[in-house]
Amino acid sequence: MTLFSLTNPVFETYVIAAALMVLKVMGQGWMTVYRMMKSNSGLASPEDVQRGILNKSPDPAQLDRNDYVDRSRRMHRNDLENIPAFWVAGLLFVAVNPALWLAQVLMYGFVLARAAHFVAYATKQTHEIRATFYTTGSLIVIYMALHTLWAVLSAA
Repeated sequence: MTLFSLTNPVFETYVIAAALMVLKVMGQGWMTVYRMMKSNSGLASPEDVQRGILNKSPDPAQLDRNDYVDRSRRMHRNDLENIPAFWVAGLLFVAVNPALWLAQVLMYGFVLARAAHFVAYATKQTHEIRATFYTTGSLIVIYMALHTLWAVLSAA
């Protein structure tokens, strides 16, 4: 069995968690587009206010900030600030062959923390609630990176 093969249950765990996070990042982008189209506002760039198939009645006011759209944009930015670190740390974590139970707790824990962060943000929960889920996910990524460093340095 090689470490980076689906015959390795730790790698399989990573693949599932990483794929779910790909869907989260991409889905959040589509959610932002949906919200812009639904509200006909919150457009991001001046060229977006041009007549076209999707914008039959352009108006400069469409560029005004819209919290409904901007909230989704902020969630997307938060994903882009956090999920890529998970992809890298998780893959490096697989390389040091951790215990399966540990990989599952950490990787699925990260997925659950990001899902909870999404729900908290989408439902306008307090910063403290969002921060709790952000912190959980962040600490998981930091732990995986430190665990990997420790394993590599200990083997040297």
